[in-house]
Amino acid sequence: MAISTSQRRGNWAEQRALRLLQTAGWQVLAQQWRCRWGELDLLLHKPQRLLLVEVKSRGRRGVDGWGVASFTAPKRRRLNRTYSCWLAVHPQYQHCSLELVLALVPQPLAREPVRWIRCWG
Repeated sequence: MAISTSQRRGNWAEQRALRLLQTAGWQVLAQQWRCRWGELDLLLHKPQRLLLVEVKSRGRRGVDGWGVASFTAPKRRRLNRTYSCWLAVHPQYQHCSLELVLALVPQPLAREPVRWIRCWG
């Protein structure tokens, strides 16, 4: 099955964010993990810590501020349910603290750095 241009751009953005986080010592636990509630873009681990990353990517800054406005309350609720589902499958990580960040990844021609917005944790 062929992937769409938007899926290809999303995959590129996730890989860019992932490379930066791995350089900082984070290890991947899940990437594009799905359950009935939704998808976890990236879930990473350091000792006693989990980092849940929601990746947003745009070709240019628009009215939604590189995608930050798309992180609505319903989206946050779905993400929370999805994470709870992942944790039920991986209970060995229940003791870890969790941090949620948005990674705002401009597409290549934008020439902007990745912006990280800490949501909670």
